[in-house]
Amino acid sequence: QVQLVESGGGLVQVGESLRLSCLASGRLIDINGVGWYRQAPGKERELVARLDGGDTTTYADSVKGRFTISRDSAWNTVHLQMNNLKSQDTAVYYCNFEVWRYGGLLDYWGRGTQVTVSS
Repeated sequence: QVQLVESGGGLVQVGESLRLSCLASGRLIDINGVGWYRQAPGKERELVARLDGGDTTTYADSVKGRFTISRDSAWNTVHLQMNNLKSQDTAVYYCNFEVWRYGGLLDYWGRGTQVTVSS
């Protein structure tokens, strides 16, 4: 089992920054990748940023150049640095760990943290 707790969300103005953190605990082995997803009201959950086991990063086109995903060496904490925030970044942000278990991939999710960008 992997437990994930997000923090760092809040209300900010357009152009400001936030740093989200995901604290992970439990069986942190055989990690295929970690990521941040978001879901805005009335929309489907979408990938924002992902970091695979080889530390290769992937970003949604809408956040490239503004957001940065990072982790600590033990996979205990995953951050999402968000700069130059826009109103369309408003959403609930979820942390995801994808791990190898029982011969397949399992997804673990946090409960999310709200980010609201006001203009």
